[in-house]
Amino acid sequence: MRIIAGEWRGRRIEAPKGMLVRPTADRVREAWMSILRNELPDALVLDLCAGSGALGLEALSRGAAQCDFVERAPASLRLLERNIEALGAGERARIVRADAVRHVAGLAPGAYDVAFADPPYADDTAAEIVEQWLRVPFAHLLAVEHPAARTLPGTGDTRRYGDIALTFFR
Repeated sequence: MRIIAGEWRGRRIEAPKGMLVRPTADRVREAWMSILRNELPDALVLDLCAGSGALGLEALSRGAAQCDFVERAPASLRLLERNIEALGAGERARIVRADAVRHVAGLAPGAYDVAFADPPYADDTAAEIVEQWLRVPFAHLLAVEHPAARTLPGTGDTRRYGDIALTFFR
């Protein structure tokens, strides 16, 4: 897996091994970042269900000021730490070991400029994160990756990329 653009363009980061974690494909991540290109410079970013950290690291590479990575799986946390260290992003990155839904439940309105969520497809985490955002909008913009066949609560702008969808809430 590689960083697509910005400060670390072309740099490789580790991808998780096995089938338990599903990293965002380069073409989908590129579309995601193109849509948000004007939102990222100097932004405070939240990367929920961070996995390898590809989304948050891409945002940092494109000029975000800070990214908080929320992840609970020990193997993903170790991978995330290695990727942050490999890029030298440590001063602009903070890792939070927590469940994403519980974490956002404790956030204040507008705590972040941009929040990414790429939760597991097998459960309702995406919908739970969106429902929490609808109650307390913890970021000015929430972007969620989910199966295209699944509709999320609320009214968002959904873009489809094959069987994957990105929904943006403002």
